[in-house]
Amino acid sequence: MRKDLGTRDTAQIIRALLSSDSATALEALKPVPAFASHLGSVMQNYVSLKRSLGFRYRTQELQLLRLDRFLQERPDLAERPISIIIEAWGKRNPTPQHFLECEQTGRILARALQRIDPTVTAPAVDPRLNRQVRRNQRRPYIYSESDVSLLLKTALSFPSPETPGRPLMLYTMLVLAYCVGLRVGEIVRLKVGDIDRADQTLEIRETKFFKSRRLPVTNSVMVALDDYLKARRREGAPGDPSAPLFWQERAAREYRYPTIRALLVQVIRRAGLKPDPGAVGPRIHDLRHSFVVSRILTWYREGVNPQERLPYLVTYLGHKDIHSTLVYITITQELLQHASDRFRSFGARALQAETGGNLCK
Repeated sequence: MRKDLGTRDTAQIIRALLSSDSATALEALKPVPAFASHLGSVMQNYVSLKRSLGFRYRTQELQLLRLDRFLQERPDLAERPISIIIEAWGKRNPTPQHFLECEQTGRILARALQRIDPTVTAPAVDPRLNRQVRRNQRRPYIYSESDVSLLLKTALSFPSPETPGRPLMLYTMLVLAYCVGLRVGEIVRLKVGDIDRADQTLEIRETKFFKSRRLPVTNSVMVALDDYLKARRREGAPGDPSAPLFWQERAAREYRYPTIRALLVQVIRRAGLKPDPGAVGPRIHDLRHSFVVSRILTWYREGVNPQERLPYLVTYLGHKDIHSTLVYITITQELLQHASDRFRSFGARALQAETGGNLCK
């Protein structure tokens, strides 16, 4: 029934079955057809155009699909201008995040319609809205070395009697997330052949921004990968280069993104770093933020100017430009102290050169 109704929510199906009119309640759970509104064909053609030009356009397609579902519920907006449509959609969920999505999606729709009618006007941009959304965003949690040590120990003791290889698998995933800074999606897509033990590198293929990259890793990371590969062979997992690195023995297939994400969240909860209910507390993706902060701190301790090394960090993380990497540089107290000490040293040399003396004694 989940497959037929297009939902993973079993509770919704049970409530519908127990209702007085179960047939109607089950029918209401069925998803609406994609791009079936009065503007659906325009949206769908625009998505196809962008993909023919080499863009993935997945996020934008999902935004347009959400707008399309809203328009299917509001046939009265069929002849209204984009500004009125976006205003009505925004009232459905009056939060800054939703208003910003409405504004962005409205501008995408305007570009699609302008190919047919150049007189179509795009919704105005409100710069205050973007700033408000950024202020409301959760601040990344920067895992300390003791936090990471606790996570690794928790992963190795993870209860899994029916899948004995799972604790070591979760341990290896956490190593890749923190020590290599990989996204969860990149971890999921790793193949056995992506590990080059001779060169001590990892091949990350066609990820975000269409970027593939080869990453050198430390000896400790390679040891963790070797240990996992040995355990994987003992379990009888396929060993050809194209086989998924993280393999489910019982299901005889690779692990999927939702499963891995849920398992790693359980590890964080069992370690006591994240409360049981809700979506609060440290996230998995915060390990990637922690990797960046740890790398910059290491450069400071080694006497290296981090600014000179940022282009290398951009490439290692697989970002399209330095601005994407700057988002990950969370200012911690230790990082601020190192930056302050470096600036004080620089300022002292500048004053000595200008005055001929040492004014900082």
